[in-house]
Amino acid sequence: MALPVRTQLKYWGIAAVFFAVILWFLGDVLLPFVLGGAIAYFLDPVADRLERMGLTRAMATGTIAIAATLIFVILALAVVPALLRQTTQLVDFAPQLFRNLQTFLTDQFPSVMVEDSPVRAALVSIGDTVKQRGAELLNTALTSALSVINILLLFVIVPVVAVYMLLDWDNMIARIDQLLPLDHAPVIRRIARDVDATLAGFIRGMGSVCLILGTYYAVALWLVGLQFGLVVGVVAGMLTFIPYVGAIVGGALAIGLALFQFWGDWIWIAAVAGIFFFGQFLEGNFLTPKLVGSSVGLHPVWLILALSVFGTLFGFIGMLVAVPLAAALGVIARFLVEQYTDSRLYRGLLDEEQDQT
Repeated sequence: MALPVRTQLKYWGIAAVFFAVILWFLGDVLLPFVLGGAIAYFLDPVADRLERMGLTRAMATGTIAIAATLIFVILALAVVPALLRQTTQLVDFAPQLFRNLQTFLTDQFPSVMVEDSPVRAALVSIGDTVKQRGAELLNTALTSALSVINILLLFVIVPVVAVYMLLDWDNMIARIDQLLPLDHAPVIRRIARDVDATLAGFIRGMGSVCLILGTYYAVALWLVGLQFGLVVGVVAGMLTFIPYVGAIVGGALAIGLALFQFWGDWIWIAAVAGIFFFGQFLEGNFLTPKLVGSSVGLHPVWLILALSVFGTLFGFIGMLVAVPLAAALGVIARFLVEQYTDSRLYRGLLDEEQDQT
């Protein structure tokens, strides 16, 4: 006999509170394990495909690990130092950028940029704030997230956890499936499949789109000679998971930098703008339809809300679990709506009338 609904809700409520408390107190400790699990989830389809090609699970995991190590070494030697250098230079250059903008506006619109005008004061304030806050953010990142202990955790434990979880992924899923409550197993499996489809479409799909577009923007802006092009490309790629935000923010930043760097040479300015227009065309017509699809069901507003709430409550670890939790809650919400529309509470006397007829 199944447990009463009231008792089940009590148990699930206790489990949710326990999960929240664990995130609150052990967020920093869980970070490498959450990252390792996310990497294993992301790479599981690759391992499955290698298995279908004839490799064992261990050989597939080893192949992925070797390829990932080579990519990491290349990035660490060639890309990461340049990215950090350009980020620091951009933070330091921001006040000069705003002073150049102030000079340009003074020459072109002298009536607007008179002494002590609100526009002039705002530009000076924004430039100083960007430098101060940017330096604080960079310093905080380097002293907290990239401390010696966290470096060891992230660069030693994360790969180990990812490899072990990828090796045993199918066995873990099968074991969890065996432990499902028998009365509710079919419903839980259905919800889990829907959550997995949503996550696969969004995380794997949008992760691939962000990686492709970020690489494209960074390489293209570097080829046209734009200062800080690598940083702009990475920022635009990272923000691509929010529709149009990556292109708008990255495009505005790139075109703004191009105006100061290539002023008067309109061909290069047009080339920078064309890079982002082509990127949007590529994303909207090829990458997103092919890699993500149109039925992910994770609305951008819901995603932003989840990132904001979980990031505020649980910090960086909260932001990592925000997307899978948002996907799960969205699927559960749709399931509950479906159950509601089939219930007597929604249909009322309609069921009785249909039974009588």
